[in-house]
Amino acid sequence: MTRKKNQAKKKQAQAAANATNKSPPPSESPIPQGPSADDVKEQGNVAFKAKQYTEAIELYTKAIGKNTASLSCPTDTNSLPDIKPTEPSYFTNRAASYMALKRFRSALSDCQQAATLQSEDPSSKTLIRLARCQLALGLSEPALSTLRSVLSLEPTNPAALQLKDKVLELENHLRTFESSRTRKEWGMARLALDKCLQSIEAEGGEIPTQWRLWRVELELSRGSWDAANIAANDALRLDPNSPEVLALRGLVLFLTGKLSQALQHVASALRLDPGHEPAHQLRKRVKDVERLKEEGNTAFKGSRLQDAIARYTEALDRIGEIEEEGKGGQIRATLLSNRATTLVKLDRYEEALLDTEASLALYSTSFKALRTRARINLHLEKYDAAIVDFRASMEQAEFEGVDADVRALRSELKKAEAALKRSKTKDYYNILGIAKDCTELEIKKAYRRESLKHHPDKGGEEEKFKLVAEAHAVLSDPQRRERYDMGEDEDGQTEGGMGGAGAFNTADLAEIFSQFHGGFGGGPFGGGQGQGGSFHFHSGGHEFH
Repeated sequence: MTRKKNQAKKKQAQAAANATNKSPPPSESPIPQGPSADDVKEQGNVAFKAKQYTEAIELYTKAIGKNTASLSCPTDTNSLPDIKPTEPSYFTNRAASYMALKRFRSALSDCQQAATLQSEDPSSKTLIRLARCQLALGLSEPALSTLRSVLSLEPTNPAALQLKDKVLELENHLRTFESSRTRKEWGMARLALDKCLQSIEAEGGEIPTQWRLWRVELELSRGSWDAANIAANDALRLDPNSPEVLALRGLVLFLTGKLSQALQHVASALRLDPGHEPAHQLRKRVKDVERLKEEGNTAFKGSRLQDAIARYTEALDRIGEIEEEGKGGQIRATLLSNRATTLVKLDRYEEALLDTEASLALYSTSFKALRTRARINLHLEKYDAAIVDFRASMEQAEFEGVDADVRALRSELKKAEAALKRSKTKDYYNILGIAKDCTELEIKKAYRRESLKHHPDKGGEEEKFKLVAEAHAVLSDPQRRERYDMGEDEDGQTEGGMGGAGAFNTADLAEIFSQFHGGFGGGPFGGGQGQGGSFHFHSGGHEFH
Protein backbone atom coordinates (compact mmCIF):
# COMPACT_ATOMS: atom_id res chain seq x y z
CA MET A 1 0.00 0.00 0.00
CA THR A 2 2.83 2.33 0.91
CA ARG A 3 4.63 1.30 -2.26
CA LYS A 4 1.62 2.27 -4.42
CA LYS A 5 1.43 5.66 -2.73
CA ASN A 6 5.08 6.34 -3.43
CA GLN A 7 4.66 5.41 -7.09
CA ALA A 8 1.69 7.79 -7.40
CA LYS A 9 3.72 10.61 -5.90
CA LYS A 10 6.56 9.94 -8.34
CA LYS A 11 4.12 10.16 -11.29
CA GLN A 12 2.72 13.48 -10.08
CA ALA A 13 6.21 14.94 -9.64
CA GLN A 14 7.19 13.78 -13.12
CA ALA A 15 4.05 15.39 -14.62
CA ALA A 16 4.84 18.66 -12.86
CA ALA A 17 8.40 18.56 -14.16
CA ASN A 18 7.18 17.88 -17.71
CA ALA A 19 4.77 20.77 -17.50
CA THR A 20 7.58 23.06 -16.36
CA ASN A 21 9.82 22.00 -19.25
CA LYS A 22 7.15 22.51 -21.97
CA SER A 23 7.82 25.26 -24.59
CA PRO A 24 5.68 28.33 -24.11
CA PRO A 25 2.74 28.74 -26.52
CA PRO A 26 3.38 30.82 -29.62
CA SER A 27 1.46 33.78 -28.24
CA GLU A 28 3.85 33.97 -25.34
CA SER A 29 7.05 33.75 -27.40
CA PRO A 30 9.66 36.44 -26.65
CA ILE A 31 9.40 39.56 -28.88
CA PRO A 32 11.94 39.19 -31.66
CA GLN A 33 14.70 41.74 -31.53
CA GLY A 34 14.84 44.40 -34.34
CA PRO A 35 15.13 48.18 -34.81
CA SER A 36 13.94 49.90 -31.67
CA ALA A 37 11.34 52.67 -31.60
CA ASP A 38 14.16 55.20 -31.14
CA ASP A 39 16.02 53.75 -34.13
CA VAL A 40 12.93 54.19 -36.30
CA LYS A 41 12.45 57.72 -34.96
CA GLU A 42 16.03 58.56 -35.94
CA GLN A 43 15.29 57.28 -39.45
CA GLY A 44 12.34 59.63 -39.46
CA ASN A 45 14.60 62.52 -38.44
CA VAL A 46 16.89 61.77 -41.39
CA ALA A 47 13.93 61.79 -43.78
CA PHE A 48 12.66 65.05 -42.30
CA LYS A 49 16.02 66.78 -42.76
CA ALA A 50 15.99 65.60 -46.37
CA LYS A 51 12.54 67.22 -46.74
CA GLN A 52 10.97 63.83 -47.40
CA TYR A 53 8.06 64.68 -45.15
CA THR A 54 5.66 61.94 -46.19
CA GLU A 55 8.32 59.29 -45.55
CA ALA A 56 9.15 60.94 -42.22
CA ILE A 57 5.49 60.76 -41.18
CA GLU A 58 5.42 57.05 -41.98
CA LEU A 59 8.54 56.41 -39.93
CA TYR A 60 7.35 58.45 -36.94
CA THR A 61 4.02 56.63 -37.10
CA LYS A 62 5.89 53.30 -37.11
CA ALA A 63 7.98 54.39 -34.13
CA ILE A 64 4.86 55.41 -32.17
CA GLY A 65 3.20 52.09 -32.98
CA LYS A 66 6.32 50.10 -32.09
CA ASN A 67 6.70 51.78 -28.73
CA THR A 68 2.98 51.47 -27.93
CA ALA A 69 3.01 47.76 -28.81
CA SER A 70 6.05 47.16 -26.64
CA LEU A 71 4.42 48.85 -23.68
CA SER A 72 1.30 46.72 -24.03
CA CYS A 73 3.23 43.40 -24.24
CA PRO A 74 3.00 41.38 -20.96
CA THR A 75 6.74 40.51 -20.69
CA ASP A 76 9.60 41.27 -18.31
CA THR A 77 10.78 44.73 -19.39
CA ASN A 78 14.16 44.03 -17.74
CA SER A 79 15.06 41.90 -20.78
CA LEU A 80 14.04 44.74 -23.20
CA PRO A 81 15.94 47.87 -22.12
CA ASP A 82 14.70 49.98 -25.17
CA ILE A 83 11.05 49.95 -24.00
CA LYS A 84 10.00 53.26 -22.35
CA PRO A 85 6.82 55.34 -21.90
CA THR A 86 5.57 56.82 -25.16
CA GLU A 87 7.90 59.66 -26.16
CA PRO A 88 6.22 63.09 -26.71
CA SER A 89 8.98 63.83 -29.22
CA TYR A 90 7.59 61.15 -31.53
CA PHE A 91 4.38 63.17 -31.77
CA THR A 92 6.01 66.61 -31.99
CA ASN A 93 8.34 65.39 -34.74
CA ARG A 94 5.46 63.95 -36.69
CA ALA A 95 3.55 67.22 -36.11
CA ALA A 96 6.48 69.12 -37.65
CA SER A 97 6.25 66.90 -40.73
CA TYR A 98 2.51 67.50 -41.00
CA MET A 99 3.07 71.23 -40.66
CA ALA A 100 5.64 71.18 -43.46
CA LEU A 101 2.92 69.68 -45.67
CA LYS A 102 0.36 72.26 -44.42
CA ARG A 103 -1.71 69.51 -42.82
CA PHE A 104 -2.43 71.54 -39.72
CA ARG A 105 -5.37 69.55 -38.37
CA SER A 106 -3.26 66.40 -38.11
CA ALA A 107 -0.40 68.44 -36.68
CA LEU A 108 -2.73 69.98 -34.09
CA SER A 109 -3.82 66.54 -32.90
CA ASP A 110 -0.20 65.39 -32.46
CA CYS A 111 0.77 68.57 -30.60
CA GLN A 112 -2.17 68.17 -28.26
CA GLN A 113 -1.15 64.53 -27.60
CA ALA A 114 2.43 65.59 -26.87
CA ALA A 115 1.28 68.41 -24.57
CA THR A 116 -0.90 65.94 -22.66
CA LEU A 117 2.09 63.62 -22.16
CA GLN A 118 4.11 66.61 -20.94
CA SER A 119 1.42 67.96 -18.66
CA GLU A 120 3.65 67.83 -15.58
CA ASP A 121 6.64 69.39 -17.34
CA PRO A 122 5.38 71.25 -20.45
CA SER A 123 7.86 71.96 -23.25
CA SER A 124 7.88 75.46 -24.73
CA LYS A 125 8.79 73.96 -28.09
CA THR A 126 5.71 71.74 -28.03
CA LEU A 127 3.43 74.57 -26.95
CA ILE A 128 4.72 77.01 -29.59
CA ARG A 129 4.19 74.38 -32.26
CA LEU A 130 0.68 73.85 -30.91
CA ALA A 131 -0.03 77.61 -31.04
CA ARG A 132 1.18 77.77 -34.67
CA CYS A 133 -1.30 75.06 -35.59
CA GLN A 134 -4.09 76.86 -33.77
CA LEU A 135 -3.29 80.11 -35.60
CA ALA A 136 -3.16 78.35 -38.97
CA LEU A 137 -6.66 77.00 -38.33
CA GLY A 138 -8.06 80.37 -37.27
CA LEU A 139 -8.32 79.40 -33.59
CA SER A 140 -7.07 82.71 -32.26
CA GLU A 141 -8.36 82.47 -28.68
CA PRO A 142 -6.91 78.97 -28.03
CA ALA A 143 -3.64 80.14 -29.61
CA LEU A 144 -3.44 83.09 -27.19
CA SER A 145 -4.14 80.78 -24.25
CA THR A 146 -1.36 78.43 -25.34
CA LEU A 147 1.11 81.29 -25.77
CA ARG A 148 0.31 82.61 -22.31
CA SER A 149 1.42 79.26 -20.93
CA VAL A 150 4.70 79.55 -22.84
CA LEU A 151 5.36 83.12 -21.70
CA SER A 152 4.60 82.23 -18.10
CA LEU A 153 7.55 79.82 -18.33
CA GLU A 154 9.78 81.94 -20.58
CA PRO A 155 8.61 85.60 -20.63
CA THR A 156 11.20 86.62 -23.22
CA ASN A 157 10.83 83.68 -25.60
CA PRO A 158 11.26 85.43 -28.99
CA ALA A 159 9.31 82.85 -31.03
CA ALA A 160 6.38 83.05 -28.62
CA LEU A 161 6.40 86.87 -28.61
CA GLN A 162 6.51 87.05 -32.42
CA LEU A 163 3.69 84.55 -32.75
CA LYS A 164 1.66 86.40 -30.12
CA ASP A 165 1.80 89.58 -32.25
CA LYS A 166 0.37 87.69 -35.21
CA VAL A 167 -2.44 86.21 -33.14
CA LEU A 168 -3.31 89.60 -31.61
CA GLU A 169 -3.45 91.13 -35.10
CA LEU A 170 -5.88 88.42 -36.19
CA GLU A 171 -7.97 88.99 -33.07
CA ASN A 172 -8.16 92.70 -33.89
CA HIS A 173 -9.41 92.00 -37.43
CA LEU A 174 -12.03 89.61 -36.08
CA ARG A 175 -13.31 92.22 -33.61
CA THR A 176 -13.51 94.81 -36.40
CA PHE A 177 -15.43 92.35 -38.55
CA GLU A 178 -17.94 91.58 -35.80
CA SER A 179 -18.56 95.22 -34.90
CA SER A 180 -18.90 96.29 -38.55
CA ARG A 181 -21.34 93.49 -39.28
CA THR A 182 -23.41 94.46 -36.24
CA ARG A 183 -23.60 98.04 -37.55
CA LYS A 184 -24.38 96.72 -41.07
CA GLU A 185 -21.30 98.42 -42.46
CA TRP A 186 -20.84 95.71 -45.07
CA GLY A 187 -17.88 97.25 -46.86
CA MET A 188 -15.87 97.62 -43.67
CA ALA A 189 -16.87 94.12 -42.54
CA ARG A 190 -15.73 92.64 -45.84
CA LEU A 191 -12.39 94.44 -45.60
CA ALA A 192 -11.83 93.14 -42.05
CA LEU A 193 -12.74 89.59 -43.07
CA ASP A 194 -10.33 89.81 -46.00
CA LYS A 195 -7.59 90.72 -43.51
CA CYS A 196 -8.50 87.66 -41.44
CA LEU A 197 -8.29 85.42 -44.49
CA GLN A 198 -4.93 86.91 -45.44
CA SER A 199 -3.60 86.15 -41.95
CA ILE A 200 -4.45 82.47 -42.35
CA GLU A 201 -3.21 82.29 -45.94
CA ALA A 202 0.13 83.80 -44.84
CA GLU A 203 0.54 80.79 -42.54
CA GLY A 204 -0.49 78.43 -45.32
CA GLY A 205 -3.39 77.45 -43.10
CA GLU A 206 -6.95 76.30 -43.53
CA ILE A 207 -9.77 78.86 -43.61
CA PRO A 208 -12.46 77.87 -41.08
CA THR A 209 -15.77 76.86 -42.62
CA GLN A 210 -17.55 79.47 -40.51
CA TRP A 211 -15.42 82.22 -42.04
CA ARG A 212 -16.35 81.02 -45.51
CA LEU A 213 -20.01 81.19 -44.52
CA TRP A 214 -19.45 84.74 -43.27
CA ARG A 215 -18.01 85.65 -46.66
CA VAL A 216 -21.12 84.36 -48.44
CA GLU A 217 -23.41 86.23 -46.04
CA LEU A 218 -21.47 89.47 -46.55
CA GLU A 219 -21.73 89.23 -50.34
CA LEU A 220 -25.46 88.62 -50.03
CA SER A 221 -25.85 91.66 -47.79
CA ARG A 222 -23.97 93.77 -50.35
CA GLY A 223 -26.07 92.44 -53.23
CA SER A 224 -22.93 91.10 -54.94
CA TRP A 225 -24.51 88.07 -56.57
CA ASP A 226 -21.56 86.82 -58.60
CA ALA A 227 -19.26 87.08 -55.59
CA ALA A 228 -21.84 85.33 -53.38
CA ASN A 229 -22.09 82.47 -55.89
CA ILE A 230 -18.32 82.08 -56.05
CA ALA A 231 -17.94 82.16 -52.27
CA ALA A 232 -20.75 79.63 -51.78
CA ASN A 233 -19.26 77.30 -54.39
CA ASP A 234 -15.85 77.50 -52.73
CA ALA A 235 -17.33 76.70 -49.32
CA LEU A 236 -19.24 73.73 -50.74
CA ARG A 237 -16.20 72.40 -52.61
CA LEU A 238 -14.11 72.40 -49.42
CA ASP A 239 -16.85 71.11 -47.12
CA PRO A 240 -19.43 69.24 -49.25
CA ASN A 241 -21.03 67.43 -46.31
CA SER A 242 -21.84 70.45 -44.18
CA PRO A 243 -25.60 71.06 -43.75
CA GLU A 244 -24.84 74.72 -42.98
CA VAL A 245 -22.92 75.18 -46.22
CA LEU A 246 -25.57 73.38 -48.28
CA ALA A 247 -28.40 75.42 -46.76
CA LEU A 248 -26.59 78.71 -47.36
CA ARG A 249 -25.78 77.70 -50.92
CA GLY A 250 -29.49 76.97 -51.32
CA LEU A 251 -30.31 80.47 -50.09
CA VAL A 252 -27.96 82.01 -52.67
CA LEU A 253 -29.63 79.98 -55.43
CA PHE A 254 -33.08 81.02 -54.21
CA LEU A 255 -32.23 84.71 -54.13
CA THR A 256 -30.72 84.49 -57.62
CA GLY A 257 -33.92 82.96 -58.97
CA LYS A 258 -32.77 79.33 -59.35
CA LEU A 259 -35.60 77.79 -57.37
CA SER A 260 -35.32 74.13 -58.41
CA GLN A 261 -31.57 74.06 -57.68
CA ALA A 262 -32.20 75.74 -54.32
CA LEU A 263 -34.60 72.94 -53.37
CA GLN A 264 -32.02 70.30 -54.34
CA HIS A 265 -29.41 71.81 -52.03
CA VAL A 266 -31.89 72.13 -49.17
CA ALA A 267 -32.87 68.48 -49.62
CA SER A 268 -29.18 67.47 -49.40
CA ALA A 269 -28.78 69.49 -46.20
CA LEU A 270 -31.78 67.76 -44.64
CA ARG A 271 -30.49 64.32 -45.59
CA LEU A 272 -27.33 65.07 -43.61
CA ASP A 273 -29.22 66.69 -40.74
CA PRO A 274 -32.98 66.03 -40.74
CA GLY A 275 -33.45 68.49 -37.89
CA HIS A 276 -31.66 71.43 -39.54
CA GLU A 277 -34.18 74.22 -38.91
CA PRO A 278 -32.83 76.85 -41.37
CA ALA A 279 -33.04 74.27 -44.15
CA HIS A 280 -36.64 73.41 -43.21
CA GLN A 281 -37.64 77.08 -43.25
CA LEU A 282 -35.91 77.75 -46.56
CA ARG A 283 -37.55 74.75 -48.22
CA LYS A 284 -41.03 75.96 -47.31
CA ARG A 285 -40.23 79.48 -48.44
CA VAL A 286 -38.87 78.38 -51.81
CA LYS A 287 -41.85 76.13 -52.46
CA ASP A 288 -44.30 78.93 -51.57
CA VAL A 289 -42.62 81.42 -53.91
CA GLU A 290 -42.34 78.87 -56.71
CA ARG A 291 -46.06 78.07 -56.46
CA LEU A 292 -47.22 81.70 -56.23
CA LYS A 293 -45.01 82.78 -59.13
CA GLU A 294 -46.39 80.02 -61.34
CA GLU A 295 -49.98 80.85 -60.35
CA GLY A 296 -49.34 84.51 -61.18
CA ASN A 297 -47.92 83.63 -64.59
CA THR A 298 -50.87 81.38 -65.35
CA ALA A 299 -53.33 84.10 -64.36
CA PHE A 300 -51.50 86.64 -66.54
CA LYS A 301 -51.60 84.36 -69.57
CA GLY A 302 -55.30 83.84 -68.95
CA SER A 303 -55.89 87.64 -68.83
CA ARG A 304 -56.92 87.42 -65.17
CA LEU A 305 -54.77 90.42 -64.45
CA GLN A 306 -56.03 91.34 -60.98
CA ASP A 307 -55.54 87.75 -59.88
CA ALA A 308 -52.01 87.80 -61.30
CA ILE A 309 -51.18 90.96 -59.35
CA ALA A 310 -52.49 89.36 -56.15
CA ARG A 311 -50.30 86.27 -56.63
CA TYR A 312 -47.20 88.28 -57.48
CA THR A 313 -47.77 90.50 -54.46
CA GLU A 314 -48.12 87.50 -52.15
CA ALA A 315 -44.90 86.02 -53.53
CA LEU A 316 -43.10 89.32 -52.98
CA ASP A 317 -44.26 89.35 -49.36
CA ARG A 318 -42.91 85.83 -48.92
CA ILE A 319 -39.52 86.80 -50.36
CA GLY A 320 -39.19 89.91 -48.25
CA GLU A 321 -36.57 92.59 -48.65
CA ILE A 322 -34.26 92.36 -45.66
CA GLU A 323 -30.81 93.83 -46.13
CA GLU A 324 -28.94 90.67 -45.09
CA GLU A 325 -30.47 88.92 -48.11
CA GLY A 326 -29.67 91.63 -50.61
CA LYS A 327 -33.18 93.09 -50.18
CA GLY A 328 -34.73 90.08 -51.89
CA GLY A 329 -32.25 89.68 -54.69
CA GLN A 330 -32.92 88.72 -58.28
CA ILE A 331 -36.00 86.65 -57.46
CA ARG A 332 -37.65 89.74 -55.99
CA ALA A 333 -36.57 91.74 -59.05
CA THR A 334 -38.24 89.17 -61.31
CA LEU A 335 -41.52 89.27 -59.40
CA LEU A 336 -41.53 93.09 -59.41
CA SER A 337 -40.94 93.07 -63.16
CA ASN A 338 -43.80 90.60 -63.64
CA ARG A 339 -46.14 92.73 -61.59
CA ALA A 340 -45.09 95.85 -63.52
CA THR A 341 -45.90 94.16 -66.82
CA THR A 342 -49.33 93.28 -65.47
CA LEU A 343 -49.92 96.84 -64.29
CA VAL A 344 -49.07 98.14 -67.76
CA LYS A 345 -51.78 95.90 -69.17
CA LEU A 346 -54.18 97.62 -66.79
CA ASP A 347 -52.95 101.10 -67.86
CA ARG A 348 -51.62 101.72 -64.35
CA TYR A 349 -48.41 103.20 -65.68
CA GLU A 350 -47.24 105.16 -62.67
CA GLU A 351 -47.49 102.11 -60.40
CA ALA A 352 -45.81 100.01 -63.05
CA LEU A 353 -42.95 102.49 -63.26
CA LEU A 354 -42.38 102.29 -59.50
CA ASP A 355 -42.20 98.48 -59.64
CA THR A 356 -39.85 98.59 -62.61
CA GLU A 357 -37.52 101.05 -60.92
CA ALA A 358 -37.43 98.84 -57.82
CA SER A 359 -36.75 95.78 -59.97
CA LEU A 360 -33.85 97.41 -61.78
CA ALA A 361 -32.38 98.63 -58.47
CA LEU A 362 -32.03 94.96 -57.52
CA TYR A 363 -31.11 93.58 -60.95
CA SER A 364 -29.88 96.34 -63.23
CA THR A 365 -29.16 94.12 -66.25
CA SER A 366 -32.59 92.51 -66.66
CA PHE A 367 -33.48 93.16 -70.30
CA LYS A 368 -37.15 92.44 -69.60
CA ALA A 369 -37.35 95.07 -66.86
CA LEU A 370 -35.47 97.55 -69.06
CA ARG A 371 -37.92 96.84 -71.87
CA THR A 372 -40.91 97.37 -69.60
CA ARG A 373 -39.55 100.68 -68.37
CA ALA A 374 -38.86 101.74 -71.95
CA ARG A 375 -42.49 101.03 -72.91
CA ILE A 376 -43.77 102.92 -69.88
CA ASN A 377 -41.58 105.94 -70.70
CA LEU A 378 -42.74 105.81 -74.29
CA HIS A 379 -46.35 105.90 -73.16
CA LEU A 380 -45.55 108.78 -70.81
CA GLU A 381 -43.91 110.56 -73.77
CA LYS A 382 -40.48 110.48 -72.11
CA TYR A 383 -38.94 109.64 -75.45
CA ASP A 384 -35.26 110.16 -74.65
CA ALA A 385 -35.50 107.90 -71.60
CA ALA A 386 -37.42 105.30 -73.59
CA ILE A 387 -34.74 105.21 -76.29
CA VAL A 388 -31.97 104.79 -73.72
CA ASP A 389 -33.82 101.86 -72.11
CA PHE A 390 -34.68 100.20 -75.43
CA ARG A 391 -31.02 100.30 -76.43
CA ALA A 392 -29.83 98.94 -73.08
CA SER A 393 -32.45 96.20 -73.21
CA MET A 394 -31.46 95.23 -76.75
CA GLU A 395 -27.77 95.08 -75.84
CA GLN A 396 -28.47 92.83 -72.87
CA ALA A 397 -30.76 90.60 -74.94
CA GLU A 398 -28.00 90.29 -77.54
CA PHE A 399 -25.57 89.33 -74.77
CA GLU A 400 -27.98 86.64 -73.56
CA GLY A 401 -28.52 85.39 -77.12
CA VAL A 402 -32.31 85.77 -77.27
CA ASP A 403 -32.54 86.64 -80.96
CA ALA A 404 -36.33 86.88 -81.19
CA ASP A 405 -36.40 89.49 -78.44
CA VAL A 406 -33.54 91.38 -80.07
CA ARG A 407 -35.48 91.68 -83.34
CA ALA A 408 -38.63 92.84 -81.54
CA LEU A 409 -36.67 95.35 -79.49
CA ARG A 410 -34.99 96.74 -82.60
CA SER A 411 -38.44 97.46 -84.05
CA GLU A 412 -39.62 99.07 -80.80
CA LEU A 413 -36.49 101.19 -80.65
CA LYS A 414 -37.11 102.48 -84.16
CA LYS A 415 -40.66 103.47 -83.22
CA ALA A 416 -39.41 105.26 -80.11
CA GLU A 417 -36.89 107.18 -82.19
CA ALA A 418 -39.70 108.10 -84.60
CA ALA A 419 -41.84 109.28 -81.68
CA LEU A 420 -38.98 111.46 -80.47
CA LYS A 421 -38.64 112.96 -83.94
CA ARG A 422 -42.39 113.61 -84.13
CA SER A 423 -42.35 115.25 -80.73
CA LYS A 424 -39.98 117.83 -82.11
CA THR A 425 -42.10 118.48 -85.20
CA LYS A 426 -45.73 117.37 -85.55
CA ASP A 427 -47.33 114.62 -83.51
CA TYR A 428 -50.42 113.72 -85.49
CA TYR A 429 -51.75 111.45 -82.77
CA ASN A 430 -51.51 114.26 -80.26
CA ILE A 431 -53.10 116.71 -82.70
CA LEU A 432 -56.14 114.45 -82.98
CA GLY A 433 -56.05 113.60 -79.27
CA ILE A 434 -55.84 109.85 -79.78
CA ALA A 435 -53.59 107.02 -78.64
CA LYS A 436 -50.89 105.63 -80.90
CA ASP A 437 -52.60 102.25 -81.00
CA CYS A 438 -56.00 103.70 -81.98
CA THR A 439 -58.33 102.14 -84.56
CA GLU A 440 -59.42 103.60 -87.87
CA LEU A 441 -62.84 104.36 -86.43
CA GLU A 442 -61.25 106.28 -83.55
CA ILE A 443 -59.21 108.28 -86.06
CA LYS A 444 -62.34 109.19 -88.01
CA LYS A 445 -64.26 110.24 -84.91
CA ALA A 446 -61.35 112.30 -83.64
CA TYR A 447 -60.98 114.00 -87.01
CA ARG A 448 -64.63 115.04 -87.03
CA ARG A 449 -64.44 116.29 -83.46
CA GLU A 450 -61.25 118.29 -83.93
CA SER A 451 -62.37 119.71 -87.28
CA LEU A 452 -65.51 121.12 -85.73
CA LYS A 453 -63.57 122.44 -82.76
CA HIS A 454 -60.92 124.26 -84.78
CA HIS A 455 -62.95 125.40 -87.83
CA PRO A 456 -62.49 129.16 -88.23
CA ASP A 457 -66.24 129.68 -88.61
CA LYS A 458 -66.57 128.25 -85.09
CA GLY A 459 -63.93 130.54 -83.71
CA GLY A 460 -61.09 128.08 -84.19
CA GLU A 461 -57.56 128.77 -85.34
CA GLU A 462 -56.73 128.36 -88.99
CA GLU A 463 -53.33 126.73 -88.36
CA LYS A 464 -54.76 124.16 -85.99
CA PHE A 465 -57.49 123.37 -88.48
CA LYS A 466 -54.83 122.73 -91.11
CA LEU A 467 -52.92 120.44 -88.74
CA VAL A 468 -56.05 118.41 -88.07
CA ALA A 469 -56.46 117.90 -91.81
CA GLU A 470 -52.81 116.88 -92.15
CA ALA A 471 -53.05 114.44 -89.28
CA HIS A 472 -56.14 112.84 -90.74
CA ALA A 473 -54.56 112.60 -94.19
CA VAL A 474 -51.67 110.56 -92.84
CA LEU A 475 -53.29 108.47 -90.13
CA SER A 476 -56.36 107.49 -92.16
CA ASP A 477 -54.12 105.96 -94.83
CA PRO A 478 -52.73 102.63 -93.47
CA GLN A 479 -49.58 102.76 -95.59
CA ARG A 480 -48.78 106.37 -94.78
CA ARG A 481 -49.52 105.75 -91.11
CA GLU A 482 -47.10 102.83 -91.05
CA ARG A 483 -44.38 104.94 -92.64
CA TYR A 484 -45.11 107.74 -90.18
CA ASP A 485 -44.92 105.33 -87.22
CA MET A 486 -41.52 104.16 -88.43
CA GLY A 487 -40.17 107.69 -88.51
CA GLU A 488 -40.33 108.39 -92.22
CA ASP A 489 -41.26 111.89 -93.31
CA GLU A 490 -45.00 112.18 -93.69
CA ASP A 491 -46.23 115.78 -93.43
CA GLY A 492 -49.78 115.34 -94.66
CA GLN A 493 -49.05 117.08 -97.96
CA THR A 494 -49.49 115.79 -101.51
CA GLU A 495 -48.26 117.06 -104.80
CA GLY A 496 -51.63 118.68 -105.44
CA GLY A 497 -51.71 120.76 -102.26
CA MET A 498 -52.77 120.46 -98.64
CA GLY A 499 -53.60 116.85 -98.16
CA GLY A 500 -55.09 116.30 -101.63
CA ALA A 501 -58.13 114.13 -101.90
CA GLY A 502 -56.79 111.98 -99.07
CA ALA A 503 -56.61 114.90 -96.70
CA PHE A 504 -60.27 115.79 -96.83
CA ASN A 505 -62.73 113.05 -97.58
CA THR A 506 -65.66 114.67 -99.37
CA ALA A 507 -68.33 112.77 -97.50
CA ASP A 508 -66.70 113.48 -94.17
CA LEU A 509 -66.37 117.19 -94.85
CA ALA A 510 -69.92 117.41 -96.09
CA GLU A 511 -71.09 115.90 -92.84
CA ILE A 512 -68.87 118.25 -90.83
CA PHE A 513 -69.90 121.40 -92.64
CA SER A 514 -73.57 120.50 -92.53
CA GLN A 515 -73.36 120.87 -88.80
CA PHE A 516 -72.59 124.58 -89.10
CA HIS A 517 -75.57 126.96 -89.05
CA GLY A 518 -76.75 127.51 -92.56
CA GLY A 519 -74.24 125.12 -94.08
CA PHE A 520 -72.23 126.15 -97.14
CA GLY A 521 -73.89 127.39 -100.25
CA GLY A 522 -73.23 125.94 -103.63
CA GLY A 523 -72.50 122.44 -102.42
CA PRO A 524 -70.46 121.02 -99.68
CA PHE A 525 -67.28 122.93 -100.65
CA GLY A 526 -68.23 126.57 -100.92
CA GLY A 527 -65.58 127.23 -103.56
CA GLY A 528 -65.87 123.92 -105.38
CA GLN A 529 -63.26 121.33 -106.14
CA GLY A 530 -59.86 122.69 -107.12
CA GLN A 531 -57.36 121.49 -109.65
CA GLY A 532 -55.32 118.45 -108.84
CA GLY A 533 -57.63 117.37 -106.05
CA SER A 534 -57.05 120.51 -103.97
CA PHE A 535 -59.98 122.70 -102.99
CA HIS A 536 -60.77 126.24 -101.98
CA PHE A 537 -63.37 127.63 -99.65
CA HIS A 538 -63.96 131.01 -98.15
CA SER A 539 -64.92 131.52 -94.57
CA GLY A 540 -64.69 134.59 -92.45
CA GLY A 541 -62.45 136.33 -94.94
CA HIS A 542 -59.82 133.55 -94.89
CA GLU A 543 -58.84 131.36 -97.82
CA PHE A 544 -57.54 127.81 -97.07
CA HIS A 545 -55.40 125.80 -99.49
